[in-house]
Amino acid sequence: MSTDRPPPGPGISGIPANEPEGAVTLGAAAVELEPIVSASSRRRGVPRWLRRSTGPMLLLFLWQVFSATGVLRSDVLASPGTIARTAGGLIADGTLPSAMAVSVQRVGVGLVLGALAGAGLGLLSGLLRVGEDLIDSVVQMLRAVPFAGLIPLLIVWLGIGEAVKATLIAFAVAFPLYINTYAGIRGVDEQLIEAGATLGLNRWGLIRHVVLPGALPGALTGLRFALGSAWLALVFGETVNASDGIGFLMDQAREYYRTDVIVVCLIVYAFLGLAADAVVRTLERLLLQWRPTFTGK
Repeated sequence: MSTDRPPPGPGISGIPANEPEGAVTLGAAAVELEPIVSASSRRRGVPRWLRRSTGPMLLLFLWQVFSATGVLRSDVLASPGTIARTAGGLIADGTLPSAMAVSVQRVGVGLVLGALAGAGLGLLSGLLRVGEDLIDSVVQMLRAVPFAGLIPLLIVWLGIGEAVKATLIAFAVAFPLYINTYAGIRGVDEQLIEAGATLGLNRWGLIRHVVLPGALPGALTGLRFALGSAWLALVFGETVNASDGIGFLMDQAREYYRTDVIVVCLIVYAFLGLAADAVVRTLERLLLQWRPTFTGK
């Protein structure tokens, strides 16, 4: 009996030519690739901004429906329509723009002070062993103290003016920057240091061309965390004898049970935080062009 089989035709990696297109033969099983490719193509056909906005839009729609049907009472949470009208009124009379300007200024002052302290201490502690021995343990102890718990002590030291608010924000900003700057420096590959020394770089050359560029991604990540902490500290800071600012508006609205004004202020906080994060992301794209990274599939 003859068991001759016709030789396989030309294919790729031993796949016979008579196999259907889009199938890979693994023993006796064939895996169809066509549905996967088509599903991926359909997913790419939907704009990403539309996919990302589907969840928030659905939540907003349900919120409006529950408010209109009385399931969600207005004294518990105002409807989206009421909040939109309130926001328009606050913008028209200049209350909201004025409060935003004051709050942004406070965050800016605190951010500069905290960034200088956090990044400076992180550099000293990361680059020098003596700096680590003197600084790191003290910073780690202070980091465990909730910054909101410092308000009574800061009032005793600095009074109830703007200095308390700037110091509180700086305190919240400094620690994320310190930790990520320090970790970024100590995370630089030792082999890169050795390669730079082999090429003739001195100590300052190694710091400038190897260590600092290697630590920059971590420092920028720390800046993103620091901005989030800055807005959180601002909420606490603006409860201390504030006569303006977004936190002052929220405090007044709480006294009169104005949930619409409170939600407007929360939305402003959220958008200011998103804007600050977008600025840092832009800095990352500009400063880290030399480092290609995975962007998702």
